[in-house]
Amino acid sequence: MPDPVTTEFVSHAIVLDGWDLALAAALVLIAGGVSLILRLGLEKRLLIASLRTVIQLLLLGLILRFVFEPSSHWLLAVIVAIMLLAASHAAVQRSENRFPGLTLLALLCLAVSAMLTTIVVTGVIIGVQPWYQPRYMIPLLGMILGNGLTGVSLCVDHLLTSLRDSQGHIEMDLAMGATRWEAARAPLRNAVRRGMIPILNSMSVVGIVSIPGMMTGQILAGADPTQAAKYQIVVMFMIAAATSLCCILMTLLIYRRLFNNRHQLRTESIRKVRT
Repeated sequence: MPDPVTTEFVSHAIVLDGWDLALAAALVLIAGGVSLILRLGLEKRLLIASLRTVIQLLLLGLILRFVFEPSSHWLLAVIVAIMLLAASHAAVQRSENRFPGLTLLALLCLAVSAMLTTIVVTGVIIGVQPWYQPRYMIPLLGMILGNGLTGVSLCVDHLLTSLRDSQGHIEMDLAMGATRWEAARAPLRNAVRRGMIPILNSMSVVGIVSIPGMMTGQILAGADPTQAAKYQIVVMFMIAAATSLCCILMTLLIYRRLFNNRHQLRTESIRKVRT
């Protein structure tokens, strides 16, 4: 028998038209006016960012209409591949320290952690049949990648900076008989901690300082707030698990890449670039 409280909340989403979007754009014009008055020089960047937001999101909406069709499995695979490639590239580009092959490592870690977590959430927790239904998979995968790439970027940048700056200390430990794991353990641990900071901060204030996007969207669409809260809890746990797994995998792969079998640290390939 349906829950009488839940049945009160049915989908009564308000449909937006072009005029509504134009009114929303007026909010950005206010920010542009402030920039002009204070001579901040942000008007052009605000305009470009706003245009990109409109174009990219409207295109995404049109594409998802086709992706959500039952026979569009090939298009789903293309979308997932594009999302993974874009996320790995963005994760590396945000880091000031890089070395050849870093993007490939980021792609591998994001793919493993994001896909594994998404499959568990859609197939086991939510119970979607089949687990790869685009309506569930794409939004969840997008949330994982969006948060995961930030964690990876912080993790990678901190780890490479630590290894380069403390190279003398690490080599001294190695010369005194420490294994490569013993010498690198502290930088690896601190790098994972750094990558987890954004999601831990979000989990600490969620529901108090902010109402997350997914919960807000469901409430605006007419969903029961308690059900929206439950979905958001799943999302937060999902992001935390995927981010931690991705950061751990990334640190281990970088460790294997920069320490050879003779327990030598190779930082000559690390270069610092402007982001």
